[in-house]
Amino acid sequence: MSIPTVSRALTPEQLDRRGVASHEVYTAGFYADPDRDFQVRTILGKSTRCGSDVGEVLALIAGIGVDDGEGWFTAWRDLGRRITQIGDAASAAGHRVSAARAYLRAANYLGVAYNSIDGRADTDALLPTFREHRVAWDGFVADTRWPVERVDIPYEGGSMPGWFFRPDASDAPRRTLVVNGGSDGSISGVWCEAGEAALERGYNALLFDGPGQQSMLFERDIPFRADWEKVITPVVDFLTRRGDVDVAKLGLYGVSQGGYWVSRAICFEHRFAGAIADGGVVDVGRTWSAKIPAELMALYNSGDKKQFDEIMSAAMAAPTAGAARGTWAFRSRPYGAQGYSAVLDEVMKFDLTSYAHRISTPLYVIDPDGEQFFTDQPADLAAMAAGATRVRFTQEEGASWHCQPLARELTEQRMFDWLDERMGE
Repeated sequence: MSIPTVSRALTPEQLDRRGVASHEVYTAGFYADPDRDFQVRTILGKSTRCGSDVGEVLALIAGIGVDDGEGWFTAWRDLGRRITQIGDAASAAGHRVSAARAYLRAANYLGVAYNSIDGRADTDALLPTFREHRVAWDGFVADTRWPVERVDIPYEGGSMPGWFFRPDASDAPRRTLVVNGGSDGSISGVWCEAGEAALERGYNALLFDGPGQQSMLFERDIPFRADWEKVITPVVDFLTRRGDVDVAKLGLYGVSQGGYWVSRAICFEHRFAGAIADGGVVDVGRTWSAKIPAELMALYNSGDKKQFDEIMSAAMAAPTAGAARGTWAFRSRPYGAQGYSAVLDEVMKFDLTSYAHRISTPLYVIDPDGEQFFTDQPADLAAMAAGATRVRFTQEEGASWHCQPLARELTEQRMFDWLDERMGE
């Protein structure tokens, strides 16, 4: 049988609007806009844990214009709702595996939707969309095969919501991983990034919302805090009171800006056998100041914050500053401050430089090619923390960009193999 000859010439359908060949999408990007491209990579990466379906994602983005913020939100919200309905039907029919998988995808799609609210003229949909996300997550929790307990972790006269998963029904004490989210990721997202991977390896897994994260921010209006040991120590105290936790074998994982929080926490909280920063963060303010014109930062640093605020306000009011306004609103919301300089005052507190020498817990620092948010900071963290293990992830491995979104299998294999070697069985 002869094999048909295939032309090497690309058809117009094989080229996107920037003239990029379709097979070059990994390096060229799904979108020219780096934020939207990163969102696509991140949601696709969750497919390895059934947190998305590749065809659903690619079909959705094919129908959204490059600058269509309203269409972006609506498409993800509607997809999340549609998949939630699939979960509802499967659950009602007793198909628990199908239901759990549908609910998890729906929760992640709705997470993309509410994180894009600041790209819309009307931001009133944030809380309702977040609550739809949590309904989908609750559906997953109800139907998942993993034993799970909804918990309230005591915290400063109140509590933090959490979910304690076990690898089986046994109450025997076992090693346990605390999963710490980042600045804006959803609880269903961190499940895909570390939660289920821990369970498959015989760990308990505790997922929770801390100050400034998800329900603590959107429903309780509790902002971020830089002294994250005040968050993690209550988590450890909570775990030590459980009979199914081996307190000598506690691990801590933080993703994205969680790389700062876990590193800050272990400067003071020394009951962990190992910690993972995915990726390494030393100084959050460094990222913010790098995106503000140098002359404006000079004003801020000189203490002339009144003029700084006036210039920033005028710049953000410009008709062409819509994307910048949305990004600022999105990124500044969790810090709980009003006004440009007041937000920066809070952000600048998130700096490990004076504390990293206190780290004695074995620390695994992930350092990917093309780290676009915390450039050079994984290497800085590893140099500051005595005995830290810095591991490079490369573009050639398909593991570039912040938190290597399209190489989550490789990520979990490396980091859990390292943690297993520190913990034992």
